[in-house]
Amino acid sequence: MLARMKLLLKWLLSAAALLLVAYLYSGVEVRSFGAALVAAFVIGLFNVVLRPVLVVLTLPVTVVTVGLFLFVINALMFWAAAGVLEGFHVRGFGAALLGSLMYSALGLLIESALGGLFPKA
Repeated sequence: MLARMKLLLKWLLSAAALLLVAYLYSGVEVRSFGAALVAAFVIGLFNVVLRPVLVVLTLPVTVVTVGLFLFVINALMFWAAAGVLEGFHVRGFGAALLGSLMYSALGLLIESALGGLFPKA
């Protein structure tokens, strides 16, 4: 039960984080909280399904760039989500890179806060 509550709260806070990114940075647009909820879900889904495949396929480039290519993969997931959704728009790859960095930083804060609220048993 607590795991479901944590997941739901993380989803809601991630949507709010996406709205904050759109508020702070003009390269990312989110039309509504509902659009942010869908976008947060799709970004999460892409990160669970597509990101591991891309990480494995681009491992040589990631090693050569000392891990910096992972930022490119994160930006691609962010940009891809915007490409398939209405109500969520990213203005080019540069905006996706900066938007994904901001969104990831907020995600770390969310995860840290939720870790304190829902400690592992």
